[in-house]
Amino acid sequence: MMTQDKKAVSCCEHKVRFWERLTPRAVDVVCGLSIVSQQRQKIVPHAFGDVVEFGFGSGLNLPHYDQSKVRSLIGVNPQDGLPRLGRRAIAAQDLSVDLLVESAEALSLETGCADSVVVTYSLCSIPDVEAALLEARRILRPHGKLFFCEHGLSPKPFVAHMQHRLTPPWRWMASGCHLNRDVGALVRSAGFCLDQYDCYDLGFGSRILGTHHLGIASKI
Repeated sequence: MMTQDKKAVSCCEHKVRFWERLTPRAVDVVCGLSIVSQQRQKIVPHAFGDVVEFGFGSGLNLPHYDQSKVRSLIGVNPQDGLPRLGRRAIAAQDLSVDLLVESAEALSLETGCADSVVVTYSLCSIPDVEAALLEARRILRPHGKLFFCEHGLSPKPFVAHMQHRLTPPWRWMASGCHLNRDVGALVRSAGFCLDQYDCYDLGFGSRILGTHHLGIASKI
């Protein structure tokens, strides 16, 4: 009986390690699609000064920063397998980046340390997204800006209804990703003013996945 139990535990451990290796690479491939990179290019180059990026992941935003505007860059990401890929991306380019492996919901960074907070395709999967946005507000200086590009809730009632219904199974399949987060409303409720904001259908297949929220926000 003990031998069978050990074999079962060993099998489960192998499966867990397999998915831990597979998931980061799958995220990197999907989030690195050309059509997604085009959306990053609309927002990331606006970052300036001392920048903190939430959900740094595999470093897919690095090519989009305007290095003439950026003084320093800190990437924040939990230990989900992606920091390993992120370190490779950092080593492959010239921009100096510090990678902080911790949750955006409870940062060790000092209050008022950043001019810009950048977050792309991460607010969908942060468990306590409200806490993360409050942390973004906390670390920003008075003149600081939040730059975001996310997929989320559709303004179209039927699509939004389907997003609400499909989010529970989708979360299970896609490492905690939510289809139905109203990004603009979340940013406003965290104490930001939306200086620029656009919600649009990306147009690659289904609006359920392709409704985008893109904007620049200031602290109130």
